[in-house]
Amino acid sequence: MSAESSPGFTPTGTIASSADRRRVVFATVIGTTVEWYDFFIYATAVGLVFGQLFFKDLGANSALVGFATVGVSFLFRPLGAFLAGHFGDKFGRKAVLMWTLILMGAATALIGVLPDANAIGIAAPILLVLLRILQGISAGGEWGGAVLMAVEHAPKAKRGIFGAAPQIGVPLGLLIASGVMAIMALVAPGDQFLSWGWRIPFLLSVVLIVVGYYVRRRVEESPVFTELAERKEAASMPIVQLFRKHLLLVVIAALVFAGNNAVGYMTTGGYIQGYATNPEGALKLERGPVLWAVAGSAVTWLLSTLVAGWISDRIGRRTTYIVGWVLQLV
Repeated sequence: MSAESSPGFTPTGTIASSADRRRVVFATVIGTTVEWYDFFIYATAVGLVFGQLFFKDLGANSALVGFATVGVSFLFRPLGAFLAGHFGDKFGRKAVLMWTLILMGAATALIGVLPDANAIGIAAPILLVLLRILQGISAGGEWGGAVLMAVEHAPKAKRGIFGAAPQIGVPLGLLIASGVMAIMALVAPGDQFLSWGWRIPFLLSVVLIVVGYYVRRRVEESPVFTELAERKEAASMPIVQLFRKHLLLVVIAALVFAGNNAVGYMTTGGYIQGYATNPEGALKLERGPVLWAVAGSAVTWLLSTLVAGWISDRIGRRTTYIVGWVLQLV
């Protein structure tokens, strides 16, 4: 990303109106919610059923291999982020965010109709991993792109809260994913959930993608990118400029954020659901209560994200982040 297109750059000729800002905030929240619903629905299904459906021949290791497929997506998220950032600086933020939404929705819906290992053998887990990789690429491009879009529409004094707004789509996605799975666990208990109940939340993604696509179509392009395009200053090779000029900053930010994310995904990314409901484990809890507990944690996550964004506009990003890190460690 070029220096001019960073969140610290304020366009001189194109100012977003209040109405445009509201539309952008709403669209980024809706889009990230849909994206992360898709992302978390997979992680939840891994913890509940995927080991039995796609990796059952591995016996006691089936759950472990299932969680490894969750990890595979994280290997490809940086690729998605770099691709989205590169093409977002060349062709605009809006177009890239539309494609990340479509890619995630298509991958999720296809998982919902994917035959299990009993039907197609080894092809089932291979296709599952490939679709999860597509989810990872999409999620990598979506998160940073949505935040950038919101911040580039924000007044200078409100960049923290504008940047926080699309990020509440992550806990919202977790909340909806856990809630839908919990409802399906009631509607289709036991073997019914294993047979077809788990597929419904994946297929529901088609409806959510249509809604997200419609909302995002109505959003104006980022004023920062618009001005750069008008001045013909959009970078020809943004990703090369990023590593040439800001390599140290990229590495530091990635390492700091990696630790933060690791703790979060241990508790929300499928592991806790699998551990708590394992019939051979220590807790042996029912699916429903565990899913509702995770949904409750998502509400806390959502509120704290907005509060942190608001506070960061007053005391700075670094201090806010350090406080959050300490609280997480505690």
